[in-house]
Amino acid sequence: MSLQGQLKIAARDDGDVDPSFRDDVLKGLSECPKSIPARWFYDLRGSHLFEQITALPEYYPTRVETALLKANGADIGVLTGPGRILVEFGSGSSLKTRHVLRDVAPSAYVPIDISGDFLRQSSDELAAQFPGLHIVPVEADFMHPVALPDGFHDQRTLGFFPGSTIGNLTPPTAVDLLRSMRDTLGESAQLLIGFDRVKDPAVLIAAYDDAEGVTAEFNLNLLHRINRELEADIPVDRFRHAARWNPEWNRIEMHLEALRDLCFEISGRRFSLRKGESIHTENSHKYTPQQAQLLLHAGRWSPLQSWTDEQQAFLIILAEVTTYRSGP
Repeated sequence: MSLQGQLKIAARDDGDVDPSFRDDVLKGLSECPKSIPARWFYDLRGSHLFEQITALPEYYPTRVETALLKANGADIGVLTGPGRILVEFGSGSSLKTRHVLRDVAPSAYVPIDISGDFLRQSSDELAAQFPGLHIVPVEADFMHPVALPDGFHDQRTLGFFPGSTIGNLTPPTAVDLLRSMRDTLGESAQLLIGFDRVKDPAVLIAAYDDAEGVTAEFNLNLLHRINRELEADIPVDRFRHAARWNPEWNRIEMHLEALRDLCFEISGRRFSLRKGESIHTENSHKYTPQQAQLLLHAGRWSPLQSWTDEQQAFLIILAEVTTYRSGP
């Protein structure tokens, strides 16, 4: 079956700008410390740059998680059973999804991604590789509630959230998202999710500040996007990419640090940064297995099985919806 379904296009204003993007940028740069949500990295160029990052020698998560999915796919398929609707949150290129599709034999695939152009491109490529698969792409920000396409309600679903993307969120926001996913997927749902494990900070910093500078280009591309879409004049060459380990939060942080005192305009509003001041653009929290399971329980998911690699670098957990109880 060929690619089917309609993309749910994000609301745009008369200037073809996503108002949520503009609002998040203006609000985040008005606060102290300054920040911009990481989801806005993923315009078409940002999405392609991230795919380059996943192939870098320093960036182990994609390589290790893919190996885990391939090695344990048969067991995952037995635990999920065939015929579920596979719903991927933040699908990107769907490269890892190919292994899951072969092992869980879903009745349909619903990729959800905020980058419409990249979503359409990767969905077309996947449809060519799986011509019998019913694919219904949805362009949406999964940080907000997402309704499944018509005809998919009240069916058995398997959520897929790889890449340790859950680590981009602070724990309270991660719990909110897990509960939102539960609502999206329904009462008979399962969730296959990846967590990056706690490890040597030197290894982590190298993974987020590679020698080729691709991650730096990915981070700085956010400023280029602001300039292009929000009528801004940010001097991008006066910022540098910085990756920092925050031991209090068990996370890597990405920042855009000003190399000198700066002033610039975005959508008619003026902003300034002092030399050394930064814009916080991303978190990547790292978890122990116990912390990961606790997070899932808080989000109303009950872990069924977990898999990790010999170096204990990465963790995959399959969970099912927790049944509500009136007592402990």
